[in-house]
Amino acid sequence: MQTILGAGGAIGIELAKSLTAYTSKIRLVSRNPEKVNDTDHIISADLGERAQVFEAIKGSAIVYVTIGFPYKLKIWQQYWPKFIKNVIDACIEHNCKLVFFDNIYMYDPNFLDGMNEETPINPPSKKGKVRAEIAGMIMEKVKKGELEALIARSADFYGPNIKNSSILTEMVFKPLSTGKKANWMASLNYKHSFTYTPDAAKATALLGNSPQAYNQVWHLPTAKNPYTGKEWIEAIAGEMGVKPRFQVASRLIIKILGLFIPVMREMPEMMYQYDRDYVFNSDKFDSHFNFKTTPYLEGIKEIVKSDYLRKHL
Repeated sequence: MQTILGAGGAIGIELAKSLTAYTSKIRLVSRNPEKVNDTDHIISADLGERAQVFEAIKGSAIVYVTIGFPYKLKIWQQYWPKFIKNVIDACIEHNCKLVFFDNIYMYDPNFLDGMNEETPINPPSKKGKVRAEIAGMIMEKVKKGELEALIARSADFYGPNIKNSSILTEMVFKPLSTGKKANWMASLNYKHSFTYTPDAAKATALLGNSPQAYNQVWHLPTAKNPYTGKEWIEAIAGEMGVKPRFQVASRLIIKILGLFIPVMREMPEMMYQYDRDYVFNSDKFDSHFNFKTTPYLEGIKEIVKSDYLRKHL
């Protein structure tokens, strides 16, 4: 049994599809789980409750954490450390391997150009401090030999059928598809990597089912030579057949957008990721696995063709 905690999100759904290459016993856990594959086992659970975390994990060989708590600092501070402690304790008790899907918020902002698994941990944001804390909790147990786990890190992600958790979808794809200007934060002139969600999911499933991958951090496969903000907007507009109209969003504009777009409300403290080159390096993964990473233009084409975006055209 391989279990996904937080099964209904952009990564969880793609991961459920990818795990069928390794097992027919897939357990999906969330508040309102829905089958992705016909053979999936579904469990409805409040993963904020310790007892329900233990019950959800019981009987699993591998547990994947892809849950996304609401993108609010207070909620993150309240729920993430407690949840991760419960997951760690349950995995130890039930002898499960743990795969934690992570982001890069904990990295030192001075080392984002070419960031890899050795990039210094020095989070500049309060959300980043939460991410550093929970990743540290996992690796501490690994170092003590009490837990077999790996951390799979992604850059900001993009992909088809993402409802509201992708900055690129909210800032560029959706506005352009409805005749509005695209938004970009801070500056159009810096490179910005994005990880394609189907690639991230396939790679996470591969790592989880590779015994030699455990007890270390991995950057998930991400296309090299990322576009600048301007190039992202131009490429997306080109595939949509619309003019690449845009506005650069200052901190004030981001706050105004946050009145209408929930994910944007918490972005002011994250704007440092857009005022410098943000280039994600996945050479470690690329050198260990034979994996075809989706080129950016191909990923854009798939999103433009996707059912979710088509509804906005």
